Amino acid sequence: MLPIPTPSRVAIIGGGPAGLMAAEVLSQTGAAVDLYDAMPSVGRKFLLAGVGGMNITHSEAFDPFVARYRERAPELRRLLEAFGPEALREWIHGLGIDTFIGSSGRVFPSDMKAAPLLRAWLRRLRDAGVRIHTRHRWLGWNADGSLQLHGPDGGIRVSVDAVLLALGGGSWARLGSDGAWVPLLQDRGIDVAPLRPANCGFEVAGWSQHLQEKFAGAPLKTVSLGLPGGVPRKGEFVVTATGIEGSLVYALSAEIRQAVARNGKATVALDLLPDHSLEKVLRALTRRRGSQSMAKHLKRQLGLDGVKAGLLRELTRAEAFQNPEALAASIKALPIVLLRPRPLDEAISSAGGVPFEAVDDNLMLRQLPGVFCAGEMLDWEAPTGGYLLTACFTTGKTAAEGMLRWLRRSQQRNASADRAGP
Repeated sequence: MLPIPTPSRVAIIGGGPAGLMAAEVLSQTGAAVDLYDAMPSVGRKFLLAGVGGMNITHSEAFDPFVARYRERAPELRRLLEAFGPEALREWIHGLGIDTFIGSSGRVFPSDMKAAPLLRAWLRRLRDAGVRIHTRHRWLGWNADGSLQLHGPDGGIRVSVDAVLLALGGGSWARLGSDGAWVPLLQDRGIDVAPLRPANCGFEVAGWSQHLQEKFAGAPLKTVSLGLPGGVPRKGEFVVTATGIEGSLVYALSAEIRQAVARNGKATVALDLLPDHSLEKVLRALTRRRGSQSMAKHLKRQLGLDGVKAGLLRELTRAEAFQNPEALAASIKALPIVLLRPRPLDEAISSAGGVPFEAVDDNLMLRQLPGVFCAGEMLDWEAPTGGYLLTACFTTGKTAAEGMLRWLRRSQQRNASADRAGP
């Protein structure tokens, strides 16, 4: 980006990936950048997301990558064309961090850790002159248009030429994404779609005490899950004390949430043996078992035991175990009735937020000139697997570049007005 003719003072509210990326873009053009975050340190959710392996982005082809953003794929395509997965990897390499593609296609830093990446990034930002203010909570605007914040020493008033909001969604409030910004924008006439859990677990009517005590926390591996009329997805998930959660559930969470909203519940079909055809399962079940118990027969013939066998018993009528056709059908399409998502604060991410219709191509709020939005506070959602972080990075970069264009035009207009005189 070209430097702005006259240095401007800008504020970024929120120190997650979107806010930090915006700070980097803005600092490279001569702007005086102050970044404010309510937490004691920045990037806290970013660091927690990296526990167990920092999944930055995904290596799949561009079109299916964009399709992961569902209804908001058209709006995000343009942004991802300018700064997508490959560009993000190159940016990480510029920090001195190597990356690799895992067997699932997910992209990770070479050491699988988020902390070294964040440390290198913050060092570069500080070297570029970005001033980071932690324990500073944004409370909205004062009557004169200045920003109202509360810091360790009390309330402060900040006057800037433009502000970029990157406050996250409504999940993991303990890390700063508490959705407290929603009423502040609504008070200014901005329509905000209600924040809803995404990439979340779901509750059932209630497991039996036996299933809860024996299998809560147990993973189901090599299974598939699908909604009526949809294409089943293969993967794994976990049985919890209240229902189900895990990567396979997260991949379907938007569809499940929408079905629950429409019908009051959603029924997903669990295939316990996705690599076996119905005919193969039926042949195994019709083999003589002699004096063997059904549990031993299922384990010997099909490898069904543990949590898989427990769920089969939990969700299948007793008489079906005497009917090979009915039992085979249950094994291949075990119905799980889901009643509601788990609470928003437990979700990995959130849906809802500022609609793209409320912002222009620069991600500036149409009703509030000079106020830009980025990251998860915009109304989009995506599954885990690197898609969430990629969109946070690219919206932060887009909003910062849009702010610079707006500042440049504002300065040109002011200069023209000065030349025209009274």
